[in-house]
Amino acid sequence: MLVTVLLLPLVCGLVCGVAPWRRVLGWLGTAAASGVLVAGVVLAVDVVHGGPVMGLDGILRVDALSAFMVVVIGVIAVLATWQGVRYLEAEIAADRCTRRHASLYSVLVQAFLATMLLAVLAANLGVLWVAVEATTVVTTFLVGHRRTRSSLEASWKYIVICSVGIAMAFLGTVLVYLAALHAGGHGANSLDWTSLVAQSHHLDPGVMRLGFALVVLGYGTKVGLVPMHSWLPDAHSQAPAPVSALMSGVLLTVAFYAILRFKVVADGALGLAFPRTLLVVGGLLSLLVAASLLLSQRDYKRMLAYHSVEHMGLIALGAAAGSPLAIAAVLLHVLGHGLAKGVLFLASGEILLTEGTSEIERVPALLSRRPVLGGIFGFGLVALLGFPPFSLFASELNMLRAEFQVGLGWVAAASLVCMVVIFAAVMTHGRHLLFGPKGTAVPAMTPALVSVPLIGGLVGCAFIGVSAWPLGPLLHAAARVVAP
Repeated sequence: MLVTVLLLPLVCGLVCGVAPWRRVLGWLGTAAASGVLVAGVVLAVDVVHGGPVMGLDGILRVDALSAFMVVVIGVIAVLATWQGVRYLEAEIAADRCTRRHASLYSVLVQAFLATMLLAVLAANLGVLWVAVEATTVVTTFLVGHRRTRSSLEASWKYIVICSVGIAMAFLGTVLVYLAALHAGGHGANSLDWTSLVAQSHHLDPGVMRLGFALVVLGYGTKVGLVPMHSWLPDAHSQAPAPVSALMSGVLLTVAFYAILRFKVVADGALGLAFPRTLLVVGGLLSLLVAASLLLSQRDYKRMLAYHSVEHMGLIALGAAAGSPLAIAAVLLHVLGHGLAKGVLFLASGEILLTEGTSEIERVPALLSRRPVLGGIFGFGLVALLGFPPFSLFASELNMLRAEFQVGLGWVAAASLVCMVVIFAAVMTHGRHLLFGPKGTAVPAMTPALVSVPLIGGLVGCAFIGVSAWPLGPLLHAAARVVAP
């Protein structure tokens, strides 16, 4: 089953690469993503009832946390690949993309999914680093897919900044490896996660302190935590909408998954205080920067990108609390944020296609001019701002509860202040987008190819906010992996 999860996108990518793009190849990508989702659900059931599963002679390992991340990747991939069909057809029709270039896009998307899956299934932290680095290489080409001056500049900025971050994560991984060797580890097994956790109390505190700081700063670059966040608004605003949905909805949290894995080791070697301090600083800085920059945004795709900085900050604060309640809430937030942000980026792609601009001032009154698309975007914003019944309300509330329980009440209070500012900023921009002056335009219909999956994503986000029973056992089991 583990090998099947990785092979599905790889085989689909090979098929897409042998011929010029056709609609059937686009649907093949959606079918592969659906297969990943089904496999993730099967794995989740297996590990919740039977414990971790190994594969490929110990190279792959899936526990409840890994299985949950496979489910998240599968859900957002289905939405993104479905909308990718619409995106490629529109690009080809407008002569902005050849069929061969569209095939390359499909291959890269499937490679992107495969590298993220490898990252969350890797048993070895070195393999995890290789997989995250591979996501950087693949997504660089996807960010620059439109081949405009702005997209190429964004792709260069992305690869330069993220490569610096990944280099720091590599140094941190090497230091953890050295600490494991000095504690009696054996060669390649020294970076095996289960072995590191078992001997974490014997790791050198000085080496681990520096190593974990580099890991947080390095992988935090991919997460979009301040101060290494500056690539994020440019890349997300210039990438094709399905790619932005995958990057914001999944890639950021896959990188944070890496931090969570290292945090378990660091907690055993250093205690809770040092890892908690690093995550609190990164989380609060991210909230402050996101709040200040959202106030002055004039581009709705960049607005969504800075909103990702905010939510990654909230996740960092939840992980800093570190209790089982906090980690379960963090994971629920990961899924809810992925759904809401995926829907919003995909909706923004349709807005850009129909309106021809990403400037907020030039896209007024969507609810009256494009009722279905405007309604999807409006409910997406409601979900992202944490209103009930959407799942982000429950996850944010539980993260705040957990922070108060572990003595981080002042952190929760500071984050609430930032969230109020962000709420006001986003509502101001959203009011113009949804209710601004409508002019004399006749209301336009939104194709079912666009509206059906996006409405489904919002319904799913609301459903898990009202009743998390399908995910309850998996969330609790995954929380025990990180916060036993």
